[in-house]
Amino acid sequence: MGAPWIARYDSARCPADAEAISNIDRPPANHRGGHGVTTRRDFLGGASAFAGAVFVGCELMPPHAHAQPPGAPRRREVVVNGRRVKTVDIHAHCAFPETMKMMGREVRPQSLVMAPDRIRAMDAQGIDIEALSINPYWYKADRDVAAALIKLQNEKLAELVAAQPDRFVAFATMALQHPDLAVEQIEYGVKKLGLRGVSVGGSVEGMELADPKFHPVWAKCEELGCLIFIHPVGTKELEPRLHGNGGLDNTIGNPLETTLALSHLIYEGTLDRFPGLKICAAHGGGYLPSYAGRSDQGCLTFPDRCPGPKDGPLKKKPTEYLRQLYYDNIMFTPEAMRHLAAEVGSSQLVVGTDYPYPWTKTAVDLVLATPGLSDAERVAMLGGTASRLLGIKA
Repeated sequence: MGAPWIARYDSARCPADAEAISNIDRPPANHRGGHGVTTRRDFLGGASAFAGAVFVGCELMPPHAHAQPPGAPRRREVVVNGRRVKTVDIHAHCAFPETMKMMGREVRPQSLVMAPDRIRAMDAQGIDIEALSINPYWYKADRDVAAALIKLQNEKLAELVAAQPDRFVAFATMALQHPDLAVEQIEYGVKKLGLRGVSVGGSVEGMELADPKFHPVWAKCEELGCLIFIHPVGTKELEPRLHGNGGLDNTIGNPLETTLALSHLIYEGTLDRFPGLKICAAHGGGYLPSYAGRSDQGCLTFPDRCPGPKDGPLKKKPTEYLRQLYYDNIMFTPEAMRHLAAEVGSSQLVVGTDYPYPWTKTAVDLVLATPGLSDAERVAMLGGTASRLLGIKA
């Protein structure tokens, strides 16, 4: 295990219990050598499976932690019309080496492993809370491997969050290729571990999320009222056309998969069957909201191509479904954000950074720079809407 680290915290928020924790730098009675405190659970006398880094809550901070290291940047506080706003990043990634090894994989980039740079980047960008997700790499795993991997991975996510609850929440992972197992994993992750929703890929080994095979999973998500964060896993079937310069497999392929995933959920009647689903799409929903009118016009022009599910026609126009979904703001320009808000409603937009992938460092500034928004709309986009969806206290 790497050396533990202590994240910056606001000293005004911590109780005055310096005397009770003044001996934290000394090894505990069950110390096994090496660093004095390797994990929060070690300090409390237990064992932990933390990987790569340690988060310490303010109740465990040593007294000298109140001082900032020389030259360290101050935490940016986001203010709208004189009001301090809690900001929530709904699109941030992490990974655990132990679970990836179960699939014969290594963590790349290494910045996916939690480290001090994470908090520093959040502070610099004005992000108060990250909602952590892990892009699926286990959809090929057989049932036994998938069960063991997801159990360990979700428990690690929960432990990470528990150690720094004022900075992180997390989406549970699940083995969507085994729907009955996935249902159990959602129940355990959300009800037992306190994770705030589930993250899924835009497809599952070539199968669309709208496939009836996955209906039990969406029924459980609807029952629990938990948010589903959809992140693309790529469009491998288009690789022959996406090779070459420009990184088209990512710049075009990823938003395209999200576009396809959402379109199938609409046209195959999944959103009609499960009207209570709460879905957030990465990367501004892909291309669908930018050309949504063509979906409506297509149904008018070719009504035989929009029959809806087997139990009846679609209950709404395709564009109307877009207004019940949520979208992160990884769109890069104020005009793109203004247009998305006009298409789906400002109430459906939330902040996303894609950290640690260096797509943007200005997701917060993009909300502040988008024209035509009221203060209330900016506050909601910055964190109010995400807090409601994820059960984060104001």
